Amino acid sequence: MTSAFDPVRMADSTLSNRIVLAPMTRSRAGEGGIPTPVVAEYYTQRASAGLIVTEGVQPSAVGQGYPFTPGLHDAEQVAAWRGVTDSVHAAGGRIFAQLMHSGRIGHPSLLPDGLVPVAPSAVAPAGQVFTGEGMKDFVTPHELTADEVRSTIADYAEAARNAIAAGFDGVELHGANGYLIHQFLAPGSNLRTDEWGGPVENRIRFAVEVVEAVAAAIGAERTALRVSPGNPYNDIAEPDPRPVYEALVKEIDGLGLAYLHVMEHGPEVRETTLALRKQFSGLLVLNPATEGPTDHRALALIEDGTADLVAFGALFLANPDLPARLRTEGPYNTPDVSTFFGGDARGYTDYPAL
Repeated sequence: MTSAFDPVRMADSTLSNRIVLAPMTRSRAGEGGIPTPVVAEYYTQRASAGLIVTEGVQPSAVGQGYPFTPGLHDAEQVAAWRGVTDSVHAAGGRIFAQLMHSGRIGHPSLLPDGLVPVAPSAVAPAGQVFTGEGMKDFVTPHELTADEVRSTIADYAEAARNAIAAGFDGVELHGANGYLIHQFLAPGSNLRTDEWGGPVENRIRFAVEVVEAVAAAIGAERTALRVSPGNPYNDIAEPDPRPVYEALVKEIDGLGLAYLHVMEHGPEVRETTLALRKQFSGLLVLNPATEGPTDHRALALIEDGTADLVAFGALFLANPDLPARLRTEGPYNTPDVSTFFGGDARGYTDYPAL
């Protein structure tokens, strides 16, 4: 029986275990989206994970959705990330950058040079976003033209090349949680009538083209995709998600990707997870929906074959040595929700190890 503590071959390396640090926005980057030394410390503390996936990193200036999030679209950012990846590798870890274009989730006050959030269609999401000036209503985004869609795809590919130049082992494309790729997949946010909108085969096109462009730029074995079928986060409406994601996985399966990362938003989507697991021929990383905290009990999903690797979010945030704690079934530090986003080292790098 396969255990969470068994090694697994991924891309051109062997991961020491099957426990993944899930991507989590922490908003600790410095001016200009440049990761600071405390960011390197945070990820290095968690290098005992089989794989680290970073917080969402914007592939372009207009892709930023929150304050103090890092980028991978200029030379200073690339140089700063090199300090992070070198430190993680020195500690024996493996690290992927999550490329996250927030699309319509954001606000003009977060963007430079008069830019406004962009999206597949000019449909404003309900709700508000945190900015440097407090909470603000989402605005109606600029609908991407066909040329701008192609340019955005090119931005992902260039950011992926920057990630490899910065020393990352690969990139995960964020196609979940209501951000740009997810906005194209969902009929409520994608009202287009061109080749990227309408029927399922068109709504998956942007996601497929981004995956293909990144795979061509850095190699499919260094490219992964995260999805969250039916997840209503950030005002996404997907009344019948399973056919969409089955069609998407069918299109990308033959590329030889590093992995497919499924984030469940509730137990009712496990049937969809299992369908995608059956359909995808590569490694499946699962960020599972669980009753109560996601802890050592989730490792049974590896043992029973539901997933190849399991990703942990808040529990890994609060327990930098989580693999060791999972092995002994605790004890666990309790996450401090008040320090999740922004601030200094408090609630970031000061959680004690065993």
